[in-house]
Amino acid sequence: MNKLDFLFFSKRRENHYIPPHFHECYELVYYYGTGKTKIGKESVSFKPNTFALVTPYTEHDELHAAASDVLFVGFYSDKEGLANLSGLYEDNEERMIENILLRMKEEFVRQREDFSDMLNLMVGELSILLQRLIGAKKAPKQQTDRIQYVLNYMDEHFRQKISIQALADLAGYSYGRFRHLFKEKYGVAPLQYLYIKRMSYAQSSLLLHPDKLVTEIALDAGFVNDAQFCSMFKRETGMTPKGYRQSKLG
Repeated sequence: MNKLDFLFFSKRRENHYIPPHFHECYELVYYYGTGKTKIGKESVSFKPNTFALVTPYTEHDELHAAASDVLFVGFYSDKEGLANLSGLYEDNEERMIENILLRMKEEFVRQREDFSDMLNLMVGELSILLQRLIGAKKAPKQQTDRIQYVLNYMDEHFRQKISIQALADLAGYSYGRFRHLFKEKYGVAPLQYLYIKRMSYAQSSLLLHPDKLVTEIALDAGFVNDAQFCSMFKRETGMTPKGYRQSKLG
């Protein structure tokens, strides 16, 4: 599925800072000024005619050193080659990335007949151009790290609400393919892995915070509610959370 989610052309003032955030879709930010951005764990400096490609659910921020224009689009793409290409890149001499973005901007502003369909077609073209420009350099090295990358993300964000489909999108695989590869690599299904992480966190919290309510611990660990937590806890340990706490603390 190639689909445009948002498109903006705006000006950033000097020292304008955009705090860390992430999107469910890809984001491409084309710079006409200078500054710094942190994409995931990598901090980089941008300059005119560079662009940041940010994959879904990758946290990023932005600091502009001087007042300048910026053009950015959010989009969904079915091109698996984009899944591990988060980073800052330089446009080529023909400015092919800038050109297609400006074409998309014109289509969006003029809104001629079937403009939304045309924009979605352009997203497909943009995805191919991105792969041609940067994919050949970066994708082969990172291809085998997709599942590990998602595992790292789960280890950091297991207490948040995460859908398996979102993790599959992050890895660049279909839902079924992602579940199969994850279980093949780690021996458990992705949802089960999340529950294991949440349960371990909750067990530690029960002992580290003896005055904390079970409901608070359940929600803090990422469970939907205390009923789900208590049911799974008893199935895994044979005890209720309160009983487990009493048995360990006396």
